[in-house]
Amino acid sequence: MKNFIHFHDVSKSFGMTKVVENLDLEVEKGEFLSLLGPSGSGKTTILMMLAGFENATSGTIRMDGERIEDLPPHKRGIGVVFQNYALFPHMTIAENVAFPLQMRRLGKAETQERVARALDRVRLGHLSERRPDQLSGGQQQRVALTRALVFEPKVVLMDEPLGALDKQLREEMQLEIRELHRQLGLTIVFVTHDQGEALTMSNRIAIFDKGRISQIGTASRVYDHPENAFVAQFIGETNLLPAKVERRDGERLLIDLGEGARLEAEGPAGLEPGASVMLSVRPERLHLRTQAESNAIEAGVDDVVYQGDHLRLHLSRGALRFVARCERTAVPPALGSRTWLSAAPADCAVFPA
Repeated sequence: MKNFIHFHDVSKSFGMTKVVENLDLEVEKGEFLSLLGPSGSGKTTILMMLAGFENATSGTIRMDGERIEDLPPHKRGIGVVFQNYALFPHMTIAENVAFPLQMRRLGKAETQERVARALDRVRLGHLSERRPDQLSGGQQQRVALTRALVFEPKVVLMDEPLGALDKQLREEMQLEIRELHRQLGLTIVFVTHDQGEALTMSNRIAIFDKGRISQIGTASRVYDHPENAFVAQFIGETNLLPAKVERRDGERLLIDLGEGARLEAEGPAGLEPGASVMLSVRPERLHLRTQAESNAIEAGVDDVVYQGDHLRLHLSRGALRFVARCERTAVPPALGSRTWLSAAPADCAVFPA
């Protein structure tokens, strides 16, 4: 594995609006990297600069050691899959898939062989003579993906490619793309605003906020160890509560949440007694207890919501509000009752306010 794509100090502005700021990002060969963030965070602009459809305002972009900023899109060896599929409606499926090979002046026999092999790989060979409007959304997306792969690109870029699909089909396509990534050893850069999609598919996730990377790492790293409140809130669900540091003992902090509630947490250096902080605890890391235990607080049960595979509990203590999850096998506390919530210090993340 080696760094295959390298953005160095890349910025992009549209007029006076800076949408990407001083980006340093490396992608390894064969990696599946997801760019995750809210609308307007710069992730699609980064993809378009890599594809060659937008020019960087400043900085350099390298692929396989060579600068590519001045290369036109068709000479970068990059396949692109868009959310709206961008299939040619007047062409058959086979003709759509053959198009990038014809643009590269491949021979007719080799083009036909590659198209047939590519369509068989995604189980669409029997539909090769149909037109896009005769296919389902999932089939059209597979055609778009196949067209991006058929010329054996160095990199495949995907911009919200599953956004138009329903939930079940979206989940099926996530697994199909994952499997193609494994089989073919592709380098994929995938743009999404769907946190579940990024967690499911990626080797690493880069989380963007206002044109900058807030955190980058494996799915488990960014979910279990968020580095700031934005990441904790954006990826997954969390209870994010304002608090103060009451005491510090090495890496262990005693956090005062007000309302007579205190929890121990593990916090970064520099947070000393009196500091205003935000405490983050994932709902699944809050455990219901029938009596007081270490690192537990008492709260009232406001609501119990059935969610199929688990129960979602809404709890409160004065002005504090919590959400906790428990297994359906557990007997939930009654509405209006009091219960105890405990959390391991390692599961309580603390950030400067």
